[in-house]
Amino acid sequence: MSSVFPTRTGTETDVRLPFSFITFAVLSFVASQVLLLTVIPSLASGAFRLPLVWAAAHLGLLGFALMTAMGAMYQLVPVAFLTPIWSVRLGFWQFAVTAIGIVAFAASLAAAPTWAFLPGLLLLLGIVLFVWQMAMTLRKQGTKNVMTLFAATSLLFLLLTASAGTSLAFHFFTATGANRHEAVFGLHMLFGLCGWFTLLIMGFSYKMAPMFSLAHGFSLRPARYVYALYTGGIVVAFASLFSPSQGWLAVGVTLLTTGFALFAWHIRAILQKRMKKTLDRPFRFSLSAVAIGLVLHAAALAAIMAGSGRWLGIIIYLSAVGWIGFSIIGYLFKIVPFLWWTHRYSEKVGQQHVPTLKQMMNERAIAVQCRLWLAALALAAVALATASMPLLTVAQVLLTGLSVAFAGTIVAVFRK
Repeated sequence: MSSVFPTRTGTETDVRLPFSFITFAVLSFVASQVLLLTVIPSLASGAFRLPLVWAAAHLGLLGFALMTAMGAMYQLVPVAFLTPIWSVRLGFWQFAVTAIGIVAFAASLAAAPTWAFLPGLLLLLGIVLFVWQMAMTLRKQGTKNVMTLFAATSLLFLLLTASAGTSLAFHFFTATGANRHEAVFGLHMLFGLCGWFTLLIMGFSYKMAPMFSLAHGFSLRPARYVYALYTGGIVVAFASLFSPSQGWLAVGVTLLTTGFALFAWHIRAILQKRMKKTLDRPFRFSLSAVAIGLVLHAAALAAIMAGSGRWLGIIIYLSAVGWIGFSIIGYLFKIVPFLWWTHRYSEKVGQQHVPTLKQMMNERAIAVQCRLWLAALALAAVALATASMPLLTVAQVLLTGLSVAFAGTIVAVFRK
C-alpha cells in the first residue's frame, strides 16, 4: 500500500490535527447510529422530520461525514496541491469550535429544537474558520487544476449549506419564516448533499483512484464536463425551489444524474489504465459507493417525475449512508493505517523492527465488514420501501454494530 502514496514533500500537516477530526468523527458515527435505534418506528413510517431524527442525521452528516472531510482535507490538500496548510494552529482552534458546536447543536435538536440556533452560530463559526483556512491554503497553490475547481466549489457550497441550516434554526428560534421554510430546507439538502459532499468526493476521487490503483496515462479532460454538468444541475435545481413548476427540478436532477454517470464512467476509464491487477477491498468498497450513488441519482429523478416525496426522503437517507458514508468508510480504511504508520514508524525503518503496513489492520475483518455494510444497506432499502419496522430494526441493529466495529478498527490502529 505504501507505494501508492507520494513520499514526503515538506508540506505535510501535523498528524495530530487530522487524527483529532477522525477520532471525533468515528465516535459521532456510533452515536448517530445508536440514536437512530430509538426512532425506528418513525423511520419505518417515513417520518424523517422529527427532533431525534434531526439530531441523529446531524451527528452522522456533521459529526461523522463533515469532520472526516475536514480532517482529510487537512491531510490531503497539502499532498494533492503541494502547498502547506495556511495555519495549523488555527486548525486546532477550528477543530475545538466545530466539535463543541456539533455536540451542542445535536443535543439542542434532540431536546429543544427552538434553541438550536444559538449553538448553530458556534457551529457556523467553526465552518467559516475552516473555509477561510482552506481558501487561504488553496490561494497559495502554484498551478491550479480541475481538483482545485472541485475543492473550491465544494467549500463555497459548504458555506452556503451552513448558512441555510442556520437560517432554518433561526426560523424555529423566532417562530418566523414559515412561508420560505420549505425552500430553504430544500436548498440546505441540495447544497449539502450535492454541492458540498458529492463535489468534494468527486474531486478527491480523481486523486485517490489513480493512487490506489497505480493508474497512469489517463486523461482528466472528462472531469471538466463532470464539473460543468453537476454544478449546472445544482444551479437549475436551486432555481426550481423558487418556482411553482416541478419541471425545472426534473431538468436539474437530470443534469445531476448525467454528470454523476459521466463521473462513474470516468473513474472506470481511469481504472482501466491501472497497473495494479487486484484492487484492495476497502478501495473496492469505495467504488461500490460510486455505483450506489449512480443508482440513487437515477432513482431520485424517477421519484421527482412521479411526484413522490416519500420515496425522495428514502433516497436521501440511502444516499447519506450508501454514497457519502461508504465512500468515507472505504477511504478511511486505506488512509488511517498509512498515516499512522508513517507517523510512528517511517523514520525507524532499517533501525529497528517495525510492523508492516498490512499489519496495521486485519484485512479479513475489513472484508467481512464491507460485505456486511452492503447487506445492511440493502436491508434498510427494502425495509423503508415496504415500511417494515421488523426488517428496519434488523438493518439498524446491524448498522449500529458495524459502526462500533468500524470505530474499533480505526481506534485499534492508534495502538499499533
